[in-house]
Amino acid sequence: MIKVTEGMVLPTTMTGSYPKPNWYTQGLNGRAFRTAMGNTLFREQYLDAVSAAINDQEMAGLDILTDGDSRFDLEVGGKSWFFYVLERLGGISGRRDQSPGWSGDYSIRPGHILYEVQEAYQPAVVSEKLTGGPLEYAPLWKSAQKMTANPVKFGTISSQSVTRMVWNEFYPSEKELILDLCDIMNQELRNLADSGCGLIQIEEPRHHFMGLNPATTDEDYAFYTEAFNREVRGVDAEIWLHTCWGNPAQQRLVEDPSYERSIAHLLEVDADVVTFECASTLGKDLPLFAQHESPKKVAIGVVNHTNTVVESPDSVANLIRSALEYVPPERLIISSDCGFGREGISRRIAFHKCVALVQGTNIVRKELGLPEAMVRAADPKFAFSE
Repeated sequence: MIKVTEGMVLPTTMTGSYPKPNWYTQGLNGRAFRTAMGNTLFREQYLDAVSAAINDQEMAGLDILTDGDSRFDLEVGGKSWFFYVLERLGGISGRRDQSPGWSGDYSIRPGHILYEVQEAYQPAVVSEKLTGGPLEYAPLWKSAQKMTANPVKFGTISSQSVTRMVWNEFYPSEKELILDLCDIMNQELRNLADSGCGLIQIEEPRHHFMGLNPATTDEDYAFYTEAFNREVRGVDAEIWLHTCWGNPAQQRLVEDPSYERSIAHLLEVDADVVTFECASTLGKDLPLFAQHESPKKVAIGVVNHTNTVVESPDSVANLIRSALEYVPPERLIISSDCGFGREGISRRIAFHKCVALVQGTNIVRKELGLPEAMVRAADPKFAFSE
């Protein structure tokens, strides 16, 4: 159900992750969040890092904020995106050298930067029935939301993506593994929503990547849609489904991707908003929206997370204008393609991409007669000199 974005026209946000300040050297290292918050040094660094991420977003003028995914440790290739969950589940034991999936899928070999990511991931082994653990999403969200009056979106990896990073030695099939994890995550998401979080983003179900594989069947899509819906069933929040084309070490996994085959299935899931990476592809998939009627809102990425060039406000505005040819303004949300990560793009570059995102949106807002957002970072009166 639409809750947070009800009545918003062209609201702005970023996907989730944000580069850590250089002084943020602490990490959870497998600990429960509330346990780690009992350590003075971690508590101070963590809360200051979340505050810094929120302050940057407010200076840029974003409407919907995130905590920067500050719970994730600084690890090669954004490993914590998977392992924050895996390190806290019951039924996990041991590690393997390589994952059963993704590096082989993309012909990644020694000498490629993503081979180093593969070596660092060391996937977990499922040796028993999975049980829940101290994910503590509600305390994480509360720590950020109390710092701002703006809504804070909480994002988490989807169950069907988590299971790409495990060796299954217990369940008769991967489908049974996924559905068990969906039930565990569903309870965590219900707790998060009940704590007051109004906007929850489920990240990277398999639909869009599956669309690139000619062997994918409609039955495959039906299962992964069922799994997504099971994960969010009964969660009293606005649900976003996030997609992008890869972000380990700020790298893309595929060249010239397209949502052409997956878009119809993405628009069928029980989500209120679906996000699409558009900046990196210069909006080539935008005409697809004209082929599929849907009441869902659409979030488009207008800044690219995989390069260090800060987009101009004019280029952002042009991409938004193109999207408005196919999606009405009351159903359009403006975002980044994906998260800015913890290694790769610097915090300064990520910040200015957020600024350009809002400035470009303001250009279009003005053209449509909509109120513009204040961008304190671009206010001349705060410049050192004129």
